[in-house]
Amino acid sequence: MNKVIKTTNCALVSTMLLSCSFLASAEQAKGEFLNGTFSGSAGIATDSVFRGESTVADGDTTAIFANFTWSHSSGFYAGVSGATAEYESTPDIRSNLSPYLGKSGTIGESGISYNVFVYHYTYADSDDSNYTELWMQIAKDFGPVNMKLEVTPTLDDWFGAKGWDGVNYAIHPSTSFSNGINLSGSLGYQDLSGDGAEGWGHWNLGVSKNFYGLNFDVRYHDSNIDSSHKVYGSEQGLKIFDSRFVLGVSKSF
Repeated sequence: MNKVIKTTNCALVSTMLLSCSFLASAEQAKGEFLNGTFSGSAGIATDSVFRGESTVADGDTTAIFANFTWSHSSGFYAGVSGATAEYESTPDIRSNLSPYLGKSGTIGESGISYNVFVYHYTYADSDDSNYTELWMQIAKDFGPVNMKLEVTPTLDDWFGAKGWDGVNYAIHPSTSFSNGINLSGSLGYQDLSGDGAEGWGHWNLGVSKNFYGLNFDVRYHDSNIDSSHKVYGSEQGLKIFDSRFVLGVSKSF
């Protein structure tokens, strides 16, 4: 099993390095492709937390991630993201590769920005776990604070669980200081419906800052999952939803 994990990690690292090299070349070329430009990022972290849940089995697998996006001048964009993954309940999963397609922009002179995109989660060696979400976000500055609202419903069975539907509701406040430090957080509720399903609350708070072209992020994650929860109330579930600090380092291009 460790050999499989290491093999997957090496493959993702190689993909990230190739993407970084391509992105760096594209940046130097200052060119456009079909009236659009390329961007991306890659990084590594002590853990990977998604809506309160560790997606790398409580840090058993190294959290490595990367994304690559083409953005059109009209606001349309398309891309793909990849990351290591490990779930004890689904041992075949070792990574995910997620294509996405969306549109961003501003609403007239209101100062309100929007971002709407379809995001398809695919898991290597576990096709039954694949699912799709529609992310809908609006954001506006209130003085020095940016407030982002998110509503994200599933478009098919949540994580492949038959008959389960989900909607994530969240607010994401953030602000930046003159010293370059960014303070940001998230407060959300993952609604989950279906036979035996139950939703949960989740939140995070962290600071980030750029040093020598690298972005460093330290963040605290937590949720309201306890032993009474229908889905994650087991010892294993409580472990992956345990409160934690996560340190991440990434590079954008």
